[in-house]
Amino acid sequence: MRAIRVAPLALLGAGALTLVAPSAAFAAPDGASSTFNPTITPSVIAPGGRVTLGAGGCTGETTVSSGIFDTATIPSGSTTTTATVDSDARRGAVYAVTFTCGSTGTSRNVNLTITGGATSSPTPTPTPTTVPTASSTALVPGGVRGGLGGSSGTTDTVEVAAGGALVVAAASGALYFARRRNTDRRH
Repeated sequence: MRAIRVAPLALLGAGALTLVAPSAAFAAPDGASSTFNPTITPSVIAPGGRVTLGAGGCTGETTVSSGIFDTATIPSGSTTTTATVDSDARRGAVYAVTFTCGSTGTSRNVNLTITGGATSSPTPTPTPTTVPTASSTALVPGGVRGGLGGSSGTTDTVEVAAGGALVVAAASGALYFARRRNTDRRH
């Protein structure tokens, strides 16, 4: 009978570990948080337009590459540079732009959408969307990109520690009430 009472607690503990372990694996080394946050302004542009490429959080040289403009470099100490989108970029397509931070070796992708019509001047629109993939090919519009789940973005060490504390608190509370219930039945 005791095994039946302990089984839910064992399953709760195993479930908690499976939830916490993947997030701990994505924590930055040395306990530091990853703050590399590349941006493209504007995020929607006509073929032949100019975009501003930002490499916030990278302290070294950043290399920016895509199939729709020449490879650009954001020098160390600077946070932005500009690039001209190829005039033959396919209208309505979404292209992945790869940012590689030289000081950390971290790569992030940001999507750039090509408009269907021409624009006279770009309108600045911040683009915080990052997709951690190595592909820099065009994405065909009309479908949903699946498979990313909760893996997009960065994980902060403080968030991992807070999540672990919540799991320990939940497991401790379950154990306390299970043991309290057992002692009440003995009297």
